Amino acid sequence: MKSRIVVKVGTSTLTSENGKIDLRNIEHLVRVLSDIMAKGVEVVLVTSAAITVGYEKMGLPARPKELNLTQAAAAVGQCELMHIYDKLFNEYGRVAAQILLDEEDMCCEKRRQNLLRTFLTLLEHGIIPIVNENDSVSYQEIESADKLFGDNDTLSAHVALLCGADKLILLSDIDGFYEQDPRENQNAELIQQVSCIDEHIKKLAGGSGTARGTGGMITKIHAAELVTPYGCEMFIVNGAYPNYIYSILEGVSVGTYFKTTKEIQTIK
Repeated sequence: MKSRIVVKVGTSTLTSENGKIDLRNIEHLVRVLSDIMAKGVEVVLVTSAAITVGYEKMGLPARPKELNLTQAAAAVGQCELMHIYDKLFNEYGRVAAQILLDEEDMCCEKRRQNLLRTFLTLLEHGIIPIVNENDSVSYQEIESADKLFGDNDTLSAHVALLCGADKLILLSDIDGFYEQDPRENQNAELIQQVSCIDEHIKKLAGGSGTARGTGGMITKIHAAELVTPYGCEMFIVNGAYPNYIYSILEGVSVGTYFKTTKEIQTIK
């Protein structure tokens, strides 16, 4: 059986401080993903950055607060993102497909099954599904407290469960999960392995990591809570080094590894 992974890449990895696409980072990521696909690994990519790329391209000075402008920026940015992904994957001989999701796609069983069939068909034909929140129409995912996703860490966890992925790899702007915020304490220690997500672990997680992203370490912990009980391993690694994906697939320790509940029960 082929290995199947979901890779989530955040806004801070895909863009520079001014909101423009970081072409060097995204090209490196595409090259690594294309290479591991050629080796037989099935890959789903969950991407952020549509709103950030969109408002920069629209000439707005900062991320808009108004819902209509935010949704417009998402529409503009998603088009730009997919244009870049499609061009780069084509250069490495891979075909990319776009899938935009909202809450109803996961909550409605009929739509969920149709979505699963689409994912499986794309993977069967060696095509990489590129997934993002459908922010241009789904207002709940932008501003509502009553939401299923709300960030792409959580979205990627739901996608991993839907697709039956073996591994969920979150590409962050830091090296992994730390005991303290490494931006505030340079001596903060990296936690290399998490076997149990308890209240102590949750307290260690802070808020949003950067001004450009909507996630943070707490959303990654929530993602781990979702996938690890179902046999899906999760990893947090620095997105500036896409080669770490090779290390994960080869069993080399990098970043922070969240063990699955099933594996823990086996050890006991």
